[in-house]
Amino acid sequence: MTLIFVFLDGIGLAPATRTNPLAHTPMPAVQSLLGGPLTSEQIGYRDELLLASLDTCLGVEGLPQSGTNHVALLAGVNAPALHGRHQPHFPPVALRPLLAEQSIFRRAQLQGKRVAFANVFTEGYWQALATRRLRRSASVIAAEGAGLRLRDLHDLRVGQALSWDITGEGLSARDPAAATIPPITPQLAGERLARMAADYDLVFFESFLPDLAGHGRLGPTGAGIALSRIDGLLAGWLSARRPGDSLLITSDHGNIEQADTTGHTTAPAPLLVIGPLAAQFRHLRRIDQVADAVIAALAREQG
Repeated sequence: MTLIFVFLDGIGLAPATRTNPLAHTPMPAVQSLLGGPLTSEQIGYRDELLLASLDTCLGVEGLPQSGTNHVALLAGVNAPALHGRHQPHFPPVALRPLLAEQSIFRRAQLQGKRVAFANVFTEGYWQALATRRLRRSASVIAAEGAGLRLRDLHDLRVGQALSWDITGEGLSARDPAAATIPPITPQLAGERLARMAADYDLVFFESFLPDLAGHGRLGPTGAGIALSRIDGLLAGWLSARRPGDSLLITSDHGNIEQADTTGHTTAPAPLLVIGPLAAQFRHLRRIDQVADAVIAALAREQG
């Protein structure tokens, strides 16, 4: 049995209102699964299916931000409280050693679990780090701390990696080296993610599409594009999953669910878990509880 952890930046769980794209964008896979849209009205648990809301503010004033909340998700600590505030973009320098040492990747490995980071990283990304045009994200810090192999364009070409934008269209547009690799459908991306489960116990994939759309950086149709790709990814995984595998989807803060603003929100993050492990996440109330629950679920499977 494998747990696939899909992290989607910038999705809040809110009521089905006129200004909530999650309530109105066609998402047939989600709606078939939940009996309605990915909104707070669908919260609940049924056999092997959980939708819950997770607090993203963590007792710290201000709008939740990626820099600290990514650490909270991946290391299981109240990073905003430790840092004294919500920090955007990248993890605080003081918390990076903790993230590297206590991430779910490293903790899973200490259990003897096989861990994969499904995202592709191009030479352009590493060059941007080397020239300080970018800083390491929380996931990369965690992966390097665990000694995970970070996948390259060869992996993407042979179907053993995924682009952060699911289809690879954005990657091709930004990186000439990736332009020779044809984009794929969201459904095929989901099928590839499902197939990766055969070789690992924990598979992690992250996409920043919802946050970019929520910030208005994908244009007026960005929310629809992002949510349609996410739904296609889910549909592909559902069609190709092994019966014993589970999928966990969550986020770090709200954004895309409120179309009348381009900033973050204080909305809780959705926690959607599909599969035999769903019941083991019913007790969660905050995003900093996710990492411990993942490790406990993996340990229980081992037992």
